[in-house]
Amino acid sequence: MRNLSLYRTVQHTLNTVSAAESVSAVTFDLDQDVLYVACERLTEDGEVQVKVWRVEEKEEDSVNVAGTGVEEEVVEDVSVSLVITFNSPSYLVSNPWSSSGESPHELVSFKFLPDSRTLALIMRQGDIATASLEDEIVAVDVVGSVEAGIMSASWSPDDSLLVLATGDDKLILMTSTFDVVSETTLHPADFGEDAPINVGWGSKQTQFHGSLGKAAAQAPKPSVIGSSPDDDTLPRISWRGDGAFFSVSVLSRPEAPEGSDKPLRHRKFRVYSHAGILQSTSEPTPGLEHVLFWRPSGNWIVSTQRYGFEGGGVGREGRHDLVLFERNGLRRGEFEIQTALAKPSGNQVGKSETSDKKWGYRVKEVGWSSDSNILSIWVEKDAGDIVQLWTTGNYHWYLKHEITAPPTPEGQPGRFTSVTWHPENASNLVLTTTTQVIQRTYAWETYASRSKPPGDSGSVAVLDGASILLTPFRSQNVPPPMSAYQLTVPQSPFAPVLPQSVPVHLSFSQKRDVLAILWESGYLELTDLQTRLGPGKGKIMDPQRLWSGGVVESNENNYEVSGRFHQVTQWISERDNEGGVLQIAVLGSSATDVVNILTIEEGNVKRLDVNLPERNGRLLHSDHTLSWQSPKGQVYDYDSSSGIFVPVSDFPEFCFESERVSVIVEGNVTPIYVGLSNSNQLYIANDQRHRVLASNVNSFFVASGFLIYTTTAHTSQYAPLVELHPLLEALESPVPEWESRRVERGSRIVTVVPSTMSLVLQMPRGNLETIHPRPLVMRIVRQDFDRREYAKAFSACRRHRIDLNVFVEHNRPAFLQDISLFVDQVNDADHINLFLTNIGQGPLPDNVVSQVCDSIRVELEKRDLKKYVNSILTAHVVKRPPDHESALATLLRLRENEPQLVEDAVKYIIFLVDAEKLFDTALGMYDFSLVLLIAQHSQKDPREYLPFLRELRALDKYYQRFRIDDHLKRYEKALKNLSLAGSERFDEAMAYVEKHQLYDAALSIWRDTDKYETVLSLYGDWLFERREFRDAAFVYRKAKHAQKAMLAHERALDWQELFELAVLEGVSEGDISATAYRVAEDLSSKKRYQDSARVLLDYAKDVREAVISLVQGHSFSEARRIITLNSKLELLEDVIYPAALESRAQIAEEIGEMKEQLRKQVQRLRELRVKKIEEPDAFYGTEDAELHDVDVMTDVSMAPTAFTRYTVAPSTASRTSKRSSRSKRKMERKVGSGRKGTVDEEEYLLRSIAKLVGRFNATRNEGTHLLPHLFQFTEEHKAEGIELQRELNDLEEELKAAVDEIWTKKPEDVETTTAEGWAARMQEYEKQRRIDPLEKVQKPNLGPNEWNPKIAVLSIN
Repeated sequence: MRNLSLYRTVQHTLNTVSAAESVSAVTFDLDQDVLYVACERLTEDGEVQVKVWRVEEKEEDSVNVAGTGVEEEVVEDVSVSLVITFNSPSYLVSNPWSSSGESPHELVSFKFLPDSRTLALIMRQGDIATASLEDEIVAVDVVGSVEAGIMSASWSPDDSLLVLATGDDKLILMTSTFDVVSETTLHPADFGEDAPINVGWGSKQTQFHGSLGKAAAQAPKPSVIGSSPDDDTLPRISWRGDGAFFSVSVLSRPEAPEGSDKPLRHRKFRVYSHAGILQSTSEPTPGLEHVLFWRPSGNWIVSTQRYGFEGGGVGREGRHDLVLFERNGLRRGEFEIQTALAKPSGNQVGKSETSDKKWGYRVKEVGWSSDSNILSIWVEKDAGDIVQLWTTGNYHWYLKHEITAPPTPEGQPGRFTSVTWHPENASNLVLTTTTQVIQRTYAWETYASRSKPPGDSGSVAVLDGASILLTPFRSQNVPPPMSAYQLTVPQSPFAPVLPQSVPVHLSFSQKRDVLAILWESGYLELTDLQTRLGPGKGKIMDPQRLWSGGVVESNENNYEVSGRFHQVTQWISERDNEGGVLQIAVLGSSATDVVNILTIEEGNVKRLDVNLPERNGRLLHSDHTLSWQSPKGQVYDYDSSSGIFVPVSDFPEFCFESERVSVIVEGNVTPIYVGLSNSNQLYIANDQRHRVLASNVNSFFVASGFLIYTTTAHTSQYAPLVELHPLLEALESPVPEWESRRVERGSRIVTVVPSTMSLVLQMPRGNLETIHPRPLVMRIVRQDFDRREYAKAFSACRRHRIDLNVFVEHNRPAFLQDISLFVDQVNDADHINLFLTNIGQGPLPDNVVSQVCDSIRVELEKRDLKKYVNSILTAHVVKRPPDHESALATLLRLRENEPQLVEDAVKYIIFLVDAEKLFDTALGMYDFSLVLLIAQHSQKDPREYLPFLRELRALDKYYQRFRIDDHLKRYEKALKNLSLAGSERFDEAMAYVEKHQLYDAALSIWRDTDKYETVLSLYGDWLFERREFRDAAFVYRKAKHAQKAMLAHERALDWQELFELAVLEGVSEGDISATAYRVAEDLSSKKRYQDSARVLLDYAKDVREAVISLVQGHSFSEARRIITLNSKLELLEDVIYPAALESRAQIAEEIGEMKEQLRKQVQRLRELRVKKIEEPDAFYGTEDAELHDVDVMTDVSMAPTAFTRYTVAPSTASRTSKRSSRSKRKMERKVGSGRKGTVDEEEYLLRSIAKLVGRFNATRNEGTHLLPHLFQFTEEHKAEGIELQRELNDLEEELKAAVDEIWTKKPEDVETTTAEGWAARMQEYEKQRRIDPLEKVQKPNLGPNEWNPKIAVLSIN
């Protein structure tokens, strides 16, 4: 669907060339971007003089161009300098016996060799000359000569080999230094190394012919094989693009066919390897002509074939095909060259009376562009030369462009002297005439309509010779090479000599399908296609010509004016409200670009010419403004008030595909310019700055508020236009991740149709694919929401599989208000069911789903319960949580009057909800008829549910409901029904309460009955069993079970409540005393010594046991008070004194343990810290928990490093297996255990010492409470007190010093050396990243000493 558009023309007229000279060949210096041009002439003495000119574009000083008001650098001329002059004998003088049908150029080959920077000239008479451009004075050196002359020569693509075809029918292969590699004859007898082998499949006529069928086998075969009358008899040589093979086309020696005395020659070509070895020979082809070119990609060898004469192909006379061969010489395709070449048109003459061409024209040469996409055919006609450019796609060949040779100043037909494709710039074609060098650069462009909804047709035009293939993708998707409509265009009447049948450019109007057709001569036609947008019968298009004429009034028969137009565009006029005014801009070139503006209204034409600052620019696609881009990327907008173009923005480089887009920013219309360069850079720019949006883009299109582009990564991106302006304001901000979609490899955008939400893509092989991207669909759907067109939005969402939750997500309050309108528009029950089902299964919150379902259900119930019964049921079951019971209740309402409707509704609801759930729900409604109705339409086996239903029918009402609720596991409701079944079932109810632990429900049911205390007692027993003794005691007391309450209090150790209840219940003193001893023992076991002593004193009256309990808790002061209060002083010696010494011994033992632990751990910490400094690798690398699973080890022992310490082991087991939670906990315990030698040992030691400080604080507190008593007792006690105080002081000092030493950070040396190597840098990074254990473990604090040592001195004194 793409077309070739001309966008750059550079024409050099060599004024230094005399009238007798003629430009014959060009060659390229790619490194310096220089063109070398060879001119030749015949001297009076019969020699050929060859001059080589160096042609280089130059930039002159800035000039003020009228109509712009700005100064720009303009390319106006070229620098031409003579390089060499070389004289050589002509071919006819050297070979007077030669009989060539014409006088070809004497210069057979002209080549620039970049490696040696040498020009190589090969002359027809046999001389091979070189000229080194590195020398100060360039001299021509004849390195060799072929006596028989050289008929053809060709260099390999890498310039390493040269093939010569000589006048004595020799084929010579040489190196770039002109050493002969091989020499053979041009007419070998054998086929070649790739000769076909007969495997016994019979003759060709009996073999399978594919789609051609038997007609191919029965087709008549030519009896005589000859050559074309237009054959120039010269051999041709062409290389394959990779230089591995070359082909040679040559006329055979004359041979007389059977039954004829007239000798005939026929042409065939042969394929040779790069070593000069014959590979294959082409099959006999009658009428095969001299032209030959091997497609660079290598799949086709191209030539031409004539039909309808003796020795020619079998077919009508005048038929002329371009034929395609494979490397093995077999023919694989053909297409007919444009028949208009041979037909006269108007006053044009196809064949003059003196013409030496049988058909009035002949094909002189063919050629391929370097990327194998464009085929050029150089046609020589009596009226002048033309060059046709052909492309192929979907097995169809398109004639895209025709180039007419400019006539001579004397009015003679124009002739090309050479046609050459640029070796690197694939779209650059260099043509030469006798005095001119013309460089034409083409680019691929899609002629697509950019009309806006609702009139957007999505029309796309494809040029194919004199036909324009049109397809409106809104109505039809016709795959190429077919089209929905074929528009035949006339020939341009403004052509100087030859008619121009192929337009140079097309453009669609922005408002309607008005097609502007431009010819390079300046002829312009406007055609209203009148495209049918909707479905229907009849023509898809009914074209009507609106206007035709010249872009410039005085351009008829004036080639200097007419041969320069190459682009046309249309934009919408500010006063064009109904499409009656057409604004046309045509871009042409002379010294600079000129824009010819035509305003056409009711047949009247107003013309305005505006000069531009440079030439070879490009008009931008735009809606309401005319914009132009210079070759340097600067963008200009046309100011209609001043009549000039004003610079407004710029791209970093020239962008052939560019567009001006209007974006609304803060209520103002702001232009943004989008451009795609040849380097696949997609730029956006405004009046101040520009930036790269993506660097791998191959096509883009602006439509529906999106900038849509495809990338070489095979994705299509959808950038909202409103987000482009913020990107230009913040150039440092990254490009956001827009919505994208995967596309087929190499896809390009053809067009976008906003009304159908479609994006048309073309694949590299030519086929089309139409997709409906979500961003385009959602834009239209949201517009429908805003316009409250819910039926249209619903249809679009269904068609394109858009989640219907978008109805609610877009604007929930507005949608809820429009529920009635929604039901009116989407009134089909199935559609409403689909909508409700999507809402119920979507991501909306539960409350929103329920609100929407309830709103729609209420609206449907108001309208027609019978019609929308399925939708109402759907609303009940899809809400969250689903209300199955209400849905079945709706069926009950209709059961009496509409039994058939209810039956159908049951089938429907079973489709939505699991039948088991519906069965249980109906059973829970206690309606057996509804249960049977559900069961009958489900897959349940009657043998399963009928006996159960019969059993239930035989029971009493409430007991029946109890059984149903118990079956449905509604235990609380079952208990309620069981309580209503009668008092005789109370015991069963209590058992049911115990079974299902329904104590709260039971208490609620029997609260105000005589059974309440029984329920309470049962509840208390359950709590007692769960060892919730305090709660059980409270419940027992409420149930008036004192004994159980006392037991529960005793188990809970609530001794105050226990003895209170015992006294209130009148328990005997003996029982109270026994209970006191039991409770005191339990309290002592829980280390509640104060409570134990209180119980013994108050209720057992046992002072001795109370004192013993107190001293066990180190409460010596309270124990001495009790002794003196009860006058039991003998207990001092019996109990207090021994207990004090025993407590002192326990404290001393703990002090010893703490000292030993502190000294060992401090010493270990010192060792670890020394090791960390001296051997950091060993310190960090030993015993890594992550290395425990390593099972891939070498036999060589090596120390672990910091790198391996933090590297995941490449173990198969460690990669494929996962640890269980138990093994993970085990691993965590292992890591935190502080095992010696692990990296966690230091942290473990720090935490252990911190805990030791806390333990010392607790021990010292016990000691400070014991010391006063020791100093008040016997001398032995005083001595022990002094020793205890000393031990505590020593340990405190030692512990304080250790803490200060350990928790003091030492300044570390900062390494300034840079680690070399990736592993070293990773090692350094991991070391620096490691957190110091001192930062993990907080420094502990030693509490204040509450004991004053001076008091001890007083006690001793």
